Amino acid sequence: MDTPNVGIPERLAAGMSMPEQHAHLRAKFSRRTVLARSFATAGAVGGASLLAGSSAGARGTGGPAARPLGAPAGPVRVDGRLVAPFGRHLAFGADPRTQMRISWQVPLAVTSPYVRVGPKPWELSQKIEAEVRDLHTPALSKKLPAVEQYYLHAALDGLRPGTTYYYGVGHDGFDPASPERMASLGTFRTAPARPETFVFTAFGDQGVGYHALANDQLLLGQNPAFHLHAGDLCYADTTGHGKESDTYDARVWDSFLAQTESVAKSVPWMVTTGNHDMEAWYSPNGYGGQRARWSLPENGFDPKEAPGVYSFRYGNVGVVALDANDVSYEIPANRGHTDGRQTAWLERRLRDLRADEEVDFVVVFFHHCMYSTSTHASDGGVRDAWLGLFTRYQVDLVVNGHNHVYERTDAIKDGKVGRPVPVGASTDPTRDGIVYVTAGGAGKDLYGFGPGVEDSHEGRVRDRESIVSFHWAKGRRHAPETVEWSRVRYTGFSFLAVEATAGARPRLAVSALAATGERVDHFEIARGS
Repeated sequence: MDTPNVGIPERLAAGMSMPEQHAHLRAKFSRRTVLARSFATAGAVGGASLLAGSSAGARGTGGPAARPLGAPAGPVRVDGRLVAPFGRHLAFGADPRTQMRISWQVPLAVTSPYVRVGPKPWELSQKIEAEVRDLHTPALSKKLPAVEQYYLHAALDGLRPGTTYYYGVGHDGFDPASPERMASLGTFRTAPARPETFVFTAFGDQGVGYHALANDQLLLGQNPAFHLHAGDLCYADTTGHGKESDTYDARVWDSFLAQTESVAKSVPWMVTTGNHDMEAWYSPNGYGGQRARWSLPENGFDPKEAPGVYSFRYGNVGVVALDANDVSYEIPANRGHTDGRQTAWLERRLRDLRADEEVDFVVVFFHHCMYSTSTHASDGGVRDAWLGLFTRYQVDLVVNGHNHVYERTDAIKDGKVGRPVPVGASTDPTRDGIVYVTAGGAGKDLYGFGPGVEDSHEGRVRDRESIVSFHWAKGRRHAPETVEWSRVRYTGFSFLAVEATAGARPRLAVSALAATGERVDHFEIARGS
């Protein structure tokens, strides 16, 4: 059930696009109103912790535009020695061999933020200035305070491939290279110059909590080269329909980034955009918050319009991130917001990856499910927009979230089972079709499957000839369908681990691991086998 909408009346918001909601909120929460609410809130929560985000200096701009270096926001000024950075998260640039993006957060404004980087922890002489992107969230309801958040980003280019670097983040008064700060240093490794065996992990629908944290720690044990997050990151927005509500709490992002830091400070955390990641207050397309918090590859069709759309190549694997909000029939708030530009870019990118002699496999990830039978089922919008392109360019693996379960299909070709892929089997996308994985068990409350539909996974196989399900059609209609492609189903917290091997027999060894560390599925993708 949707949460009552305080920022915009629910009946009005139900038919509004993201730009319409943004304009409505901006008009309603004028600078005068925002300031008045912020001062009142600051007085009410004067004893709250720094991360509570009380703000007596709201500016009402709300956008993620960069602030000039060293310019503090609001009247709160604290000695930099007392302000500790947190929430570090890495991401590749467009070329993971030579580019890394380092992002972090501070609870209060600081001056002259920077990154130190070097080959050894005692050799951090190189100092790179950071960009400040601040977000102001007004008190959109009487239940929550106004919030000021400060995100910092540094772009590292010209790095050496296959090299481990040490880094520290700081600002005036907080030098990570000083002896007392050495424990705060992090590391990262650039992609190798030539393909080699590596592991990457993936999941979606994480949120904040014990299960989410446990999943993070378990996947860290896989020593992944990078992690793919298929959207619905922290659930600061609980509605998921692209609506501002009285439960939207920007402070949840503070908790999420603090939770994620233990992994993301050393493993590039490559995210895309889910329906819960649309936040109307910050920008007309709902993605101003994402642009403020994350630095992702800017080689998509328009990084400002769709920051969760990009691509990179690591070793022999080409990865493509997409924004399914643009094409979803289920959740229409942002449908069509790219006016077809994303799909045109996708075709060009898939064509280029298939023409790259060093790319053996193409992996695509996005939020809404192409094929699933759990609560949200399948989205006919993503099928209509992208299935033909995936088939034409023989995508090898598609990873989705949205449904809070693990579900894996057989190889699907032309909308039907091209080849059954039981647990432990091998499949060839050039002959059999594409395997689709729903990996939505990252930590948020779990879903289930339909009445009488049992889990079926490694160690407990319960094959079914067919399952009665549906897909979302135009007009948010349920289109019933009976499917034969649901091969593996697991109702539990889990994530995907993929080992990519290059050489004479390149392959992807795909495994799903439960919260206990137990494997619940595995299969192999080998082209031309």
